[in-house]
Formats: sequence, structure tokens, C-alpha cells
Amino acid sequence: MLQTVSEWLWWERLWLPANVSWSDLEDSDGRVYAKASQLYTALPCALGLLLVRYLFERFLATPLANVWGVRNSVRLTAEPSPILENYFCSQARAPSQADVRSLCKKTSWPERRVQVWFKRRRNQDRPGLRKRFCEASWRCVFYFFAFVCGVLALYDKPWLYNMKEVWAGFPKQSMLPSQYWYYLLETGFYLSLLLSLTFDVKRKDFKEQVIHHIATLTLLSFSWISNYIRIGTLVMAVHDSADILLEGAKVFNYAKWHQTAKVMFVVFTFLFMLTRLVIFPFWLIHCTWVYPVEKFAPFFGYYFFNVMLLVLQILHLYWAVLISRMVCKVIFSEVCDDRSDEEENDSDSPEERYHKLSHTNNRQKQRHSNTFSLNC
Repeated sequence: MLQTVSEWLWWERLWLPANVSWSDLEDSDGRVYAKASQLYTALPCALGLLLVRYLFERFLATPLANVWGVRNSVRLTAEPSPILENYFCSQARAPSQADVRSLCKKTSWPERRVQVWFKRRRNQDRPGLRKRFCEASWRCVFYFFAFVCGVLALYDKPWLYNMKEVWAGFPKQSMLPSQYWYYLLETGFYLSLLLSLTFDVKRKDFKEQVIHHIATLTLLSFSWISNYIRIGTLVMAVHDSADILLEGAKVFNYAKWHQTAKVMFVVFTFLFMLTRLVIFPFWLIHCTWVYPVEKFAPFFGYYFFNVMLLVLQILHLYWAVLISRMVCKVIFSEVCDDRSDEEENDSDSPEERYHKLSHTNNRQKQRHSNTFSLNC
């Protein structure tokens, strides 16, 4: 049974063009080809990156947060209520108006008190500002490092300037050491993102992020085995270029450097639209759809690879909509990640309204006192 599954899985017509076999991709005459077994090294690489991330966030990002005064906001703890806690955990985090009225009857609480309880309870599960700062710092540094590695691996290659060179001699293209390390780094990183989903900041596009990571890992693995390495390195470099600015803008926004964050976000928006909505579909996907059929007849791998690229493009369109909304917020307020599950403000409760009003009155009295002293 396992023998039959293995034969079907590694059937040459799934992975390679016609008249090409696995024996043609064995190392010989100084040529070195990628091997499926090398993908196993991505797991220790991912675990190593998780360790590096932990050390980075603890010994670099956290001290930087202290220097820049990044502090978690003070949160009011939801008062004990077994009835509301049971509803929160088993049914819904945000009850409907009808459910609120029903819970009011069960707890003998007023409606406003129940609503405030749910806001405070949701806030308790949300990551603090320092955690988001550390996570954005790590991603910004990694994307910068990965993009530099991509530039070093590509800047002197003919297929960076002439897309038809991507398929010259395919699939018998010898793998370069720079391509091996670049692939290993990127594969390990996206695998580490999957492994860390449970404790990373959870955003509104959580499901889309999972799809993106799985699609990316599938593309990286398939392109590695099928020797689509040249186009794979181009796709990775295009994706990393804009992500540096997005994470950097969030870092500066958390640090209250709002003007710097706004400038970076505007530049990011332009670069995202250029790379993901222009270069990626009209250069890279065009290169994978049109040029290969000039060299060989389409096969399963040709269609599979292009379908996965289209999945990424659909996600790009989805994120372009989110970015457009974020641009409006940048213009009229401060930079924020529209995907984030933002902390809610429950300061409209009667007690807090009283304290807020008292604080406002005190500030007004102080302002009048200062004005009087200046006039004198």
C-alpha cells in the first residue's frame, strides 16, 4: 500500500515535464540539484528562528520598548460572574442585544454593566502594546535581513533582468549555494509563523494568514522539488520588499512616532500596490503562465504552481482593500493595523464617567488658574 502511494506521489509526470525523469536531476558533472530530502532541514531552521526570535524580543526589542516608553495600557479586570463567564467561553465573546437583555435577567445587572463586563473580558484576552511592538520589531528585522539576502542572491543573475532566462535549460538548472540558503531561510521562517500562530497577535485576517502561510510553504516546497527555484527566489524577494515598511511603520506607531509612521506607511502603500498588484501578476505570474509553454508542454506541476500563485494574488487583493481603509485612518488619525483586534474602551461606565468628568474639571480649573496668573 505504502509502495503504491509513494509511486503515485513521486510520479514524474506530476512534478516534471515530459521526457524528463528524476535520474536527469541527479548530481553530475559539477551540477547540483535540489532534493526533496533537504526540505526536512526547514524544521530545525524554524525552531532555530523561534529561539532567535525569543532572544531578540527579550534582549533587544523589550529594552528598546523601555527606551521609547512603550507601555501597556491599564486594563480594568472584569468583575467575577460565573453566568457571564460561561456565556463568554461557550457561546459568544460579543453577545447580541437580545442576549444582553437575557443575561441582565439572569444576573440582575443593568444592561450597561453587562456590556462593560464583556468589553473588559475581551480586553483581558488581547495582547498588550509591548507584545505587538516586540512582534512587529522581529518581523521588520527579519524581512529586512531576508530582503538583503534576496538581493545578494539575485542582483547579478540574468533572470532578474530578462524573465525568459528563468526557463533557460529548465528543469536541468544547477542549484546555487545562495539559492539553497535563501530558500532554507524563507521556508524556516514561514514554518515558524505557523508554529507560533497560537501565541502571536491574532488579527482579523487570521484565517487568511493561515491560508497564506500554507500556500507559501506549498509553493516553496513544490518549487524546490520541481526545480522552479529561479522564479521562487523572485517571488520571495518581491514579497519581502514591502513587508519591511509595514512592520517598521507599526513599530514607530507603537512608539508614538506618528509622523514617521505615517510617512513609512504611505511609502509602504505605494510599494505594496506596485509589487503585489503590478509586478507580481503582470511580470511574475505572466512569466510562469506564458514562457514555460514555449519550452515544454504543460504538465500537472505547471498548472498546480500557477494556481497557487493565483491564490496568493487573491489574498493580495483582499489585503489591498484593508490597506485602502488603513490609508484613510493614516490621513485623518494615527497609523494602525486594520487587521488587529484593537482594545476596546469601556470608559463610558458611570463610575469612570464621573472620574473622567472630575479630571476634566480639574484641568479646566488649572487652566483658568494659569491664565489668571499670566494676566496678573
